[in-house]
Amino acid sequence: MNKKAICILSGGMDSTLASYMAKKDGYEIIAVHFNYGQRTENRELKAFRDICDDLKILEKYEIDIPFFTQIGASALTDKNIDIPTNGIEAGVPITYVPFRNGIFLSITAAIAEKEGATAMYIGVVQEDSSGYPDCTDDFINKMKKAINQGTKEDTHIDIVTPLVHLSKAQIVEEAIRLNVPLEHTWSCYKEEEFACGVCDSCRLRLNGFKVANQIDPIPYKGL
Repeated sequence: MNKKAICILSGGMDSTLASYMAKKDGYEIIAVHFNYGQRTENRELKAFRDICDDLKILEKYEIDIPFFTQIGASALTDKNIDIPTNGIEAGVPITYVPFRNGIFLSITAAIAEKEGATAMYIGVVQEDSSGYPDCTDDFINKMKKAINQGTKEDTHIDIVTPLVHLSKAQIVEEAIRLNVPLEHTWSCYKEEEFACGVCDSCRLRLNGFKVANQIDPIPYKGL
């Protein structure tokens, strides 16, 4: 019987690499994607589907979470709040979506228990992220403990974070080493046709490619 892993796959570079690493680790992958009212929801969904095709994933879940737009409080889900384009902010940026990864992990845990999966892969990055509190080792470890406490006794789920201590440049290098189709990934917070190149996510991604001495294959405005 194949061992199963649930991969939280946004369609971004980090979650895509994490999914390829799960495959390399010998797991049968079940992919989960969340439509939560983010500005680039349609483009991220396309990326997710393209990557599932690349990985030949047969079973996938596309989960709608409409309440994030109801509560607002994040530039990703509230179009009345501008996406910052002046460089990385100090502290927790306005693009932070309240407890997003906690909610994603909770829903994914329910799917993992139903599917009999023993691992959940999530592409959180602590050291080179935008300063989100739900991307840290400590948070993930506490979520893992809570999930295993709150599921059936014979359910044992490991939360695997293979990128958590990598820089963006290291992520680019590892993705290229594993032949990850980075041209199918999408990271921009603002735009769906051409990446803006100036939001936090684009800046981190472009800098990662620059430090790794590689060229980003996705289209950018003005580039």
